[in-house]
Amino acid sequence: MDTLFILTILIVIGALAFDFINGFHDTANAIATSVSTKALKPRHAIILAAVMNFVGAMTFTGVAKTITKDIVDPFTLNNGSLVILAALLAAIAWNLITWYYGIPSSSSHAIIGSIAGAAIGAAGFGALNWAGFLKILQALIISPLLAFGIGYLVYSIFKIVFKNNNLTKTNRGFRYFQILTAALQAYTHGTNDAQKAMGIIVMALIANGQLSTSDIPFWVQLSCALAMGLGTSVGGWKIIKTVGGGIMKIRPVNGVAADLTGASIIFGATFIHLPVSTTHVISSSILGVGAAHRVKGVKWGTAQRMIITWFITLPISGTLAALTYFVLNFFF
Repeated sequence: MDTLFILTILIVIGALAFDFINGFHDTANAIATSVSTKALKPRHAIILAAVMNFVGAMTFTGVAKTITKDIVDPFTLNNGSLVILAALLAAIAWNLITWYYGIPSSSSHAIIGSIAGAAIGAAGFGALNWAGFLKILQALIISPLLAFGIGYLVYSIFKIVFKNNNLTKTNRGFRYFQILTAALQAYTHGTNDAQKAMGIIVMALIANGQLSTSDIPFWVQLSCALAMGLGTSVGGWKIIKTVGGGIMKIRPVNGVAADLTGASIIFGATFIHLPVSTTHVISSSILGVGAAHRVKGVKWGTAQRMIITWFITLPISGTLAALTYFVLNFFF
């Protein structure tokens, strides 16, 4: 069997595995607040997230096209199949490590850093599409800062609007509303995160001469949506515990403010075809809400550990991918 064909099959399997792992790794992002406030039972929350992730993944393809062409040029990429396979293996490894330790690390940072690292390992720094790559990095950096600021603002407005309301009745009403915001957050997660694997598969098909445009074939979109939905159905309980209670004690009104903030920023990024870290956005939304509620109520030690992980993910995943590329290149 042709080596290029085998590599293409391995990349498709690897991309779907990445989407599956991304599903259970990032399930917590969409449902952690609703589970922690008991607005939804864990099983119901995961089913809701799985369905809405699938629907979101089937709705848009703009982010996938950005992943396909803005980090490296798949039409001129040397040893494209090995580069992409190495990137997938490195990103999957980092996702599993952070999942095992319950750290809400970014799957987006992992795959983007891995693609860049593998490409640099194959052809040097000139292999990167610097204009597109820097645009993506800006989106990854700015989006959590926006999430913190908007989360702070939204909750501050809630405090003013509902200051004279009965706290018990207000929280009961927000607990029902959380079902809607959890669904919305899961939907926006699917619109952005699932597309990253779609872009990787199309990148491989272009690099191997099996596609001539960056348009996303329907079978690629459907298979990635299914993988994301199935992965979400498995759940990521360790990360749910960290996001849902490790940052602050979340009440329904806090959860709604964080969910609305996270969903709006993620969907805004999807609308302009930019990949962002749903993990960073949602965690930063919770931090912003927590700071507006009571600064001392935020567990800043957990936040510090998360921020450190955010910063080290790009260089570590990039280095892992470059090393993986050298190993694969030895065998192929």
